[in-house]
Amino acid sequence: MTELGRMLIVFGVVLVVVGVLLSLAPRLSLPRLPGDILIQRDGFTFYFPVVTSILISVVLTLLLNALWWARR
Repeated sequence: MTELGRMLIVFGVVLVVVGVLLSLAPRLSLPRLPGDILIQRDGFTFYFPVVTSILISVVLTLLLNALWWARR
């Protein structure tokens, strides 16, 4: 039961950190990387951060795998 409690605490901390990052996101404004899709037309703008999403995914995967390995 104590492991479940610890896991819930970790998830809670992660949710708080994500919430703070999302609230600060307009101020942080991630840079546009080469490979991100930007389409601008009259009265319409579409931005899809492909490379940024892949980069964030790789970083989070490495971080979570390191945490999982350290916990073992």
